[in-house]
Amino acid sequence: MLYYQAELPHIVFLFSDTGGGHRSASEAIIEALNLEYPERYNAEMIDIFRDYAPPPLHYAPEIYPPLTRMPDVWKWWYRISDGPRRVHFTSRMMYPYVRHSIDRLLRENPADLYVSVHPLINAPLLQALGKNRQIPYVTVVTDLVTAHAFWYHKDADMTVVCTEKARQRALAAGIDDKKLVTIGLPVADRFCHPQENKTALRQQLGWRTDKPVVLLVGGGDGMGPLYKIARAINHAKPDLALVVVCGRNRELKANLEKLYWQIPAYVYGFVRDMPDLMNASDILITKAGPGTITEGMISGLPIILYSRIPGQEEGNVDYVVEQHAGEWAPTAEKVVEVLNRWMKNPDEYKRMGEASRSLANPQAAREIARVLVSRLEKPVPDAGVTRQE
Repeated sequence: MLYYQAELPHIVFLFSDTGGGHRSASEAIIEALNLEYPERYNAEMIDIFRDYAPPPLHYAPEIYPPLTRMPDVWKWWYRISDGPRRVHFTSRMMYPYVRHSIDRLLRENPADLYVSVHPLINAPLLQALGKNRQIPYVTVVTDLVTAHAFWYHKDADMTVVCTEKARQRALAAGIDDKKLVTIGLPVADRFCHPQENKTALRQQLGWRTDKPVVLLVGGGDGMGPLYKIARAINHAKPDLALVVVCGRNRELKANLEKLYWQIPAYVYGFVRDMPDLMNASDILITKAGPGTITEGMISGLPIILYSRIPGQEEGNVDYVVEQHAGEWAPTAEKVVEVLNRWMKNPDEYKRMGEASRSLANPQAAREIARVLVSRLEKPVPDAGVTRQE
């Protein structure tokens, strides 16, 4: 994807669709650059695996989803590969195999600034650029807490992390504190303007306005135990209204629409108005993906987490629970148990909602955009920003 105008600084974002967060973070930063510095840069997004990886690595976007559905396998890979020494050894071993692909990437995509939004590109690309490179390189980490050591490379000019715990992991991986900045996870601007008038939003959406509303989501593909959780909530009949977003999972949507609902329920497929759905809700039930957690926090929602990917999402659960922003409920029965308790004591989930909101940084994407512009060798015209040394 290329946003191009001649004679403007050229920023290349390196990502891949191994999970939805890398693309959405890149797009959020580019959107923020447009908002902060309209028509003052060129931005290009490169899918490092699909566009440039040698076989069989170019199948990584297709391989990633089934791997994460085998948690024991994924956990084993994550644990044995995590750590600065293991990352250094693996990178050295793999570089001869990917070198020509990386050289082609750099040759075909010259830039004034490279921005990595994926952990696996940092070591090979920085090695290819060399010790005497003139082009700045910034890594934007999209995992909230337990980011893999592949994210962290001492030769990056700047590394942006989401939380203090992620910063501590970066320091432990050998990153210079002067090259670290803690900002938050970049999300699309439409999520960053929460509306307080829930009643008006619910009326627009056709929802009940006299009951707490619980939003149940499973990502764009509607994966995970959504049907089991929705059915368990329906069977328990708590005094609430349930909204289920099935994403692209048409079978799930059809099955939920056939269900005999004993509580007010609203079933959606893929939606483009998720900010409105979040702003109109009182409670969020989701898997432990960093993007949805961050969006929920911006909306001030207490969060019930029902699943996590071993490794990179384990810290997300700990973060939400330790900060009193939500609870971990890994079974449908546990989800119902938490909801029943919250319905009996609304002050509990409202306090968690306040804690959730306090953790959010709605301006993260814009702050990251300003950091990137500050690293440009070629100043943005009329931007009034100088390079940080």
